Amino acid sequence: MKFVDDVAGAAAARHSGGTAVTASIDEIVFSEPVRVGDLVHAHAQVNWTGNTSMEVGVKVVAERWDSAEDEPVRVATAYLVFVGVDVGGAPRPVRPVLPETAEDERRYREAEIRRAHRLARRRAIQAHRAG
Repeated sequence: MKFVDDVAGAAAARHSGGTAVTASIDEIVFSEPVRVGDLVHAHAQVNWTGNTSMEVGVKVVAERWDSAEDEPVRVATAYLVFVGVDVGGAPRPVRPVLPETAEDERRYREAEIRRAHRLARRRAIQAHRAG
C-alpha cells in the first residue's frame, strides 16, 4: 500500500507542480497475489482535478519471476485523492486535468462518480452524528 501511495503521490506532485498530500484512499483492490521474486510495476495517472484536489488512479502489475515470456499480470488497482498544498501546508490551486482520449474521458467521468459517493457518504455520516 505504501508503494501505491508513493507512486500516486509522485503523479500528483508532478501534475500539481509542487507538494501534494494524501487526503484519502478510496479503494485498493488486490486481484492477484504477488509472489516472492516477481518484478512489480505501478502506473499512476491523474484522473480528475477540482480546485485543490485531484484523484489519482494506480494500476499495479507483476512480471512473474519464473515466466519471462508471459504478459504482466494486473495485481491491484487503487484510487487515491490528493490535495496540493503550499509551503505552509494550506491547500493551493492545482491545474485542471484535460482528458485527451476517450479512455481519459471515461476515467474523468468515473472519478466524478467516486467523488459524488465520497461527498454523499461524508454528509450522511455528519447527519447521523448530528442526531
